[in-house]
Amino acid sequence: MSEPGSKPEPGAGRRWLRFALSTAAGVVLVALLALWGGVDWRAMLTTLASLSPWTFLAALGIHTLIYLARAERFRLLLPHASRPPRVGLLGVTSAHNLAVYVLPAKSGEATLPLYLGQSFGVPAAESLASLIVSRLFDLAALCACMALVTLVLCTGEHWSAPAWTGVALAIGLALAALAFAALASRGDALVGPLQRFARVLGFSRTRLGAKLETHAEALKSSLRLAGHGSLRAGALALSFVVWALIFAFYGVLAAGFGLPDGVGFVHAAFGSSVAVLMNLLPINSFAGFGTQEAGWVLGFRLVGVAPEFSLAGGIGVHFVQLFDTLLFGVAGHVLMGLGRRK
Repeated sequence: MSEPGSKPEPGAGRRWLRFALSTAAGVVLVALLALWGGVDWRAMLTTLASLSPWTFLAALGIHTLIYLARAERFRLLLPHASRPPRVGLLGVTSAHNLAVYVLPAKSGEATLPLYLGQSFGVPAAESLASLIVSRLFDLAALCACMALVTLVLCTGEHWSAPAWTGVALAIGLALAALAFAALASRGDALVGPLQRFARVLGFSRTRLGAKLETHAEALKSSLRLAGHGSLRAGALALSFVVWALIFAFYGVLAAGFGLPDGVGFVHAAFGSSVAVLMNLLPINSFAGFGTQEAGWVLGFRLVGVAPEFSLAGGIGVHFVQLFDTLLFGVAGHVLMGLGRRK
């Protein structure tokens, strides 16, 4: 808290302005989706209230498994000497996921090196390398899962586009999955081009450039060592477990809020995957409001579900996801606080 008469923190006003604009953009986007889909708000409220407690608890249990698998993946990708205890790492990753989810433009990703450094003294290069490889594995697993689901759906009656578009999309996603997996195995290749570009511009000859060059070399070394050998294979396998659980989470909730006749789990997996892709882009608003709903409506539209039906379920799923994320995030901050006291 600021002392009486002290100057406000520099940039605080701009942060609040960005937060307000981001939130407003999300609200406007949801309103436009509702207007476009001709949504009956009373029917939407009825849909939101229809979720049973058992479905909510089942989704919460699946969400818990997602957090455990993610934390274990980070642990595998960290050097053995730097690995925090599992419970402590679970607290850090839960708090980090809260920051990623609620802060716009994926700016919350920067909190993982900060939290790991403050709580367990993990070097920034090692935690950043673990984060980068994890995200590349996420993209590889997501693209692979989407390729398989798209190939299954594009020949079905609910696919609203020509079948060849689904086949082409599946092939493209499969190639993307292979590319991301290959890049994860040589994550240091991401840093090299940036270093060469800085040297061409002469930036590396400045004091700041020389300091960044040192950090870049440390990051390259950490990326080469992140989960080397069988540990990296284990981290990739855990990524597929994470995404299978994510689709199960969305599928259980989508079914809980109601799906049209003939639309099943595979359709829900595809529809929700488009929403996930929207959230992965660095354009999301506060807590993904608006962008996630747009992806949900678009994804379900491709499998023949009208916007006036899918939007209500998408909003309901988003609220459940936000509740779970806040719950785990607060618990994570409590665990970090207890760890620092010890």
